[in-house]
Amino acid sequence: MDASWIAAPIYLIALFFEARRLRGARRGAFRGYERRDAWTSVLCGAFATVAWIPLNLVIFVLASWLWRYRLFDLGTGPLAWAVILLGWDFSFYWQHRFEHEVRLFWGGHVTHHSSQYFNFATALRQSWTPWTGPLIYPWWALLGIRPEMILIAGGWNLFYQFWVHTETVDRLPAWVESWLNTPSHHRVHHGANPQYLDKNYAGVLIVWDRLFGTFEPEGERVVYGLTKNIESYNLLWVQLHEYLAIARDVIHTPRLRERLWLTFASPAAISARGNDARQ
Repeated sequence: MDASWIAAPIYLIALFFEARRLRGARRGAFRGYERRDAWTSVLCGAFATVAWIPLNLVIFVLASWLWRYRLFDLGTGPLAWAVILLGWDFSFYWQHRFEHEVRLFWGGHVTHHSSQYFNFATALRQSWTPWTGPLIYPWWALLGIRPEMILIAGGWNLFYQFWVHTETVDRLPAWVESWLNTPSHHRVHHGANPQYLDKNYAGVLIVWDRLFGTFEPEGERVVYGLTKNIESYNLLWVQLHEYLAIARDVIHTPRLRERLWLTFASPAAISARGNDARQ
């Protein structure tokens, strides 16, 4: 059931056909592809598969330790899979939200938002430092979820999110849009429009955003990217520029309290005060 076995060829085939469709689309209807941007995204994703190995190992080790103190053993049947698939998605919502609301966490996640295009290649523009995962996901082992199932559920959750990164799918029937994360919902999430900032954190189920007050429907055309774009295709800069900005701000601030605020406050609050945490 590991999604990684089937993900890579599906991603490449989808990229090929989406690019072909966009080339034949009416000019101006879609943002489309830009060659350097797409290659940057694909290479970010390729290197992320290696960068994530130690992080996944830490999740597995912590979950294996917590498994020793489990309250239940849900086995490997439908109930266990239902719990962890739903549970991972719930945890992903909060991890994703923390990555937008805490600047240090945003330092990694900003990579995924740094493209001014929105296509299947953008889905692959992944951070090499999603280090909040080990803090959030291993705990499901206490409820009787086996460590290997936790990691497999994460793979399927990420696999689902690939298809929502496209402009070529319009709004779906209302009952789908009400429950699931869709391309329309995720276009909003990637928007730099003021009303779209920090909205629609969902992985699979959009119901989390509806429940916790972070849902925003797609209205005006989305402007993709950051409020202050980085204008670079350098892989290291795409991955590390916000961490470097945090270090710069901390070095030039003498007071400890101010340093902590510049590191852990929300990017929105820091940007409102004049720093560039929204990069």
